[in-house]
Amino acid sequence: MTNFPFLKPAFLQALADSGSVGANTGWLPEHISIEDDNQTLAFMPTYAKDHSWGEYVFDWAWANAYQRNGLEYYPKLVSAIPFSPVTGPKAEFATGIDQRSAAKQLIDKAIARVHQLDASSWHLLFPDAQTMSNFAHPELMTRSGVQFHWFNRGYQDFDDYLASLMSRKRKMIRKERRSIGEQGLRIEILEGNEIDADLFAFFYRLYQNTYLKRSGGGGYLTGDFFVRLGETLPENLAMAVATKDGERIACALYFHDEKILYGRYWGCVREYEYLHFELCYYQGIDYAIKHKLKKFDAGAQGEHKILRGFEPIETHSLHWIKHSGFAEAIGQFLEQEKLDNARYINSARSVLPYKKL
Repeated sequence: MTNFPFLKPAFLQALADSGSVGANTGWLPEHISIEDDNQTLAFMPTYAKDHSWGEYVFDWAWANAYQRNGLEYYPKLVSAIPFSPVTGPKAEFATGIDQRSAAKQLIDKAIARVHQLDASSWHLLFPDAQTMSNFAHPELMTRSGVQFHWFNRGYQDFDDYLASLMSRKRKMIRKERRSIGEQGLRIEILEGNEIDADLFAFFYRLYQNTYLKRSGGGGYLTGDFFVRLGETLPENLAMAVATKDGERIACALYFHDEKILYGRYWGCVREYEYLHFELCYYQGIDYAIKHKLKKFDAGAQGEHKILRGFEPIETHSLHWIKHSGFAEAIGQFLEQEKLDNARYINSARSVLPYKKL
């Protein structure tokens, strides 16, 4: 079983049991599996969608094009971790199974399910390299995207990391981190069972505030989801908590496995200068170094990450479109988009703050 936290049964079950996914959210579970003698040989989390929210691979233009031509884009079938644009395995395989053969069966089942549901398409989002290899298929189109990830090059501590940066950027980060103490803020990292139900309840209010500021809504996830995470997945959780005068004022939640730190959600009671950078980036970098993690995936978007050492990387998704005409048009679009993303990545790498790369 993978230690990728987002594919663990506890994570997926917490989404379902808390009401964060389900028919009322537009994420209807349609999980696809291969069974033999009551044993699950392969499993791929899959959802029927009647919208494109919470995916972070944006296909609104495709849906609009369908509508302009009198066709229905929804429902569609999506194999992904809801609300989690994290690259990683997107299928679980039993030990010893031929993964490529099993992946071919999962693909066939997904396409068959598209026809059964009279859906428009099937999409597999944010696969890692092994998943890309397993799911290589002539009928699947590959889409590229861009995120910013931090890589641990064997740093001994945060100062060792800073030493790898150009002087001006090193001074900028030190100034931003120093400001936290000057504002009377104290930061603490809690792990696993140290994050109790009361703290998760406080964190959920912050999570709601963050989404209210961004979009006017309360966020995709329920408060019960976070409580269930603390109960069933503590070994994969850490939280940076900021206090002022003994009062909690901000939190950032991280997931991790044995190799990668994943920054997911954050929120604050009130704004403090550079607090977002401290909780969401610098504390994560520090945690990754201390625990000898190889990479820190701090979430989607955010060009301001570049100057703080996060490198542009290409992400991927796989797509099967039932309508042959639209499949051809989308394929042409994806080819141009990939070229544009490659140029953007090269441009972004040119402003990274490192002395040498």
